Amino acid sequence: MAVPAAFFAVFFAYPVASIVGRGLRQDGRWQFATIGDVLGDPDIRHVLWFTCWQAAASTALTLAVALPGAYVFARLDFPGKRLLRAVVTVPFVLPTVVVGSAFLALLGRGGFTDSLWGVRLDTTVWAILIAHVFFNYAVVVRTVGGLWAQLDPRQEEAAVMLGASRLTAWRRVTLPALGPSVAAAALMVFLFTFTSFGVIQILGGPTYSTLEVEIYRETAELLDLRTAAVLTLVQFVAVGAILAVHAWTVRRRESALRLVDAAGTSHRPRGRGEWAMLGGLLAVVALLILLPLGVLVARSLDGPGGYGLAFYRALGSANGGTFVVAPFQAVWNSLRYAAVATVMALAIGGLAAAALVRRAGRLVRGFDALLMLPLGTSAVTIGFGFLITLDKPPLDLRESWILVPLAQALVGVPFVVRVMLPVLRAVDDRLREAAAVLGASPLRVWREIELPLVGRALAIAAGFAFAVSLGEFGATVFIARPDSPTLPVAVARLLDRAGPYTYGQAMALSTILMLVCAASLLILENLRTSADRSGEF
Repeated sequence: MAVPAAFFAVFFAYPVASIVGRGLRQDGRWQFATIGDVLGDPDIRHVLWFTCWQAAASTALTLAVALPGAYVFARLDFPGKRLLRAVVTVPFVLPTVVVGSAFLALLGRGGFTDSLWGVRLDTTVWAILIAHVFFNYAVVVRTVGGLWAQLDPRQEEAAVMLGASRLTAWRRVTLPALGPSVAAAALMVFLFTFTSFGVIQILGGPTYSTLEVEIYRETAELLDLRTAAVLTLVQFVAVGAILAVHAWTVRRRESALRLVDAAGTSHRPRGRGEWAMLGGLLAVVALLILLPLGVLVARSLDGPGGYGLAFYRALGSANGGTFVVAPFQAVWNSLRYAAVATVMALAIGGLAAAALVRRAGRLVRGFDALLMLPLGTSAVTIGFGFLITLDKPPLDLRESWILVPLAQALVGVPFVVRVMLPVLRAVDDRLREAAAVLGASPLRVWREIELPLVGRALAIAAGFAFAVSLGEFGATVFIARPDSPTLPVAVARLLDRAGPYTYGQAMALSTILMLVCAASLLILENLRTSADRSGEF
């Protein structure tokens, strides 16, 4: 546990604490009155309200759209099910910049106006909400559907046999059992949308801002570290509370249910209701997932002289002063950075997962929660923190390319841990004990006993770490050097430049990034077994 703890202390806790300290300390004294001053600003209160409102609305919409899909994947068996499961998971591993670009191409900004709970519902807000549903649909389908498939269907059938209607049996038997899983999925969706950056930055424009976007604006544009520090603290407290409740719901889900082998709980659709739900899933996949991605590809091909590869060819040369190097160079930069970040995430996450399996207690549960914090902490704060803290020996890394993979690895580690933990816990302890009795060292036990058993899960963890590293944007936008931009940073720069030509190039780069991430996910889906799907991702 020492190595992962040291990694998080140096590259997560230290930069974040330094940023907050610089913002709240003046003349050597803590200025806690600053918190009240910042939170009393009407503009900041509006940002806080919109952040909470859009997260709650996005979560409710995601649950409403995804829960029927969770039932279809859990209980119905049909041709192409495995491919369809992979397709609905693709949006989750797509970079937020790509998601924002896709919905910008589909819906644009502005348009009709309505209001709900004091928030204008123009096309921009609807685009943000639908983009969040697109992005988090797989979280609900996999979290709830994975548990639903393992619930014994005979319990609900027994209630029907005793005279209950199908709806009553589902409401009184299945829904209470699914409750902790639904709550866990809802909390994760709320967390991801509460800390949304790329989607809001691209779709919201100057009108709509969440906490994460406001932290970026205060830090990068206004250089107001005081306000940024207060907002970081607010986000940190909110994320900590969400993760604490999420951990409680996961423990409740693991301890309170009787589960069966998922392979024997699905059946062919029967009755109009189940056929309608399968049709609804196909409609959701077509309209919510395939349509935005299709429009993104179409816009990337719609060049000045008609459909063709003009925008893709233009990526081979630096023009207009937007880049020091050709935008296409960002593809190689991203692949190189993501590969290094994946190795780091596997090393740190693998050691952390092994430590969590071998030990128990409150300290271990606290460490487990710590590993999840980078998913909800302001990536903007982490990126800026890297610049102002890692600038002195022995960690003078400000001019080094390694800063980008370090920031990406922080995001990849939680995915590695969540994938590896269920598989490591399934390894029979007696195998480890027998090897130890025969004189094997802990390293040899890991190499010769555990590694062969968890090799497939390790490959899956590597794929997830690679995909999320490839799409990391919030921290990378600060620390990527002008001559070495990543794909998400290059897309954002192109979208910041007015004109149809740079817009088309942004769509082309987004399409390339989407294809790389989608290919990674499809490979992962072929590697997964039913045992691997017990993980949270």
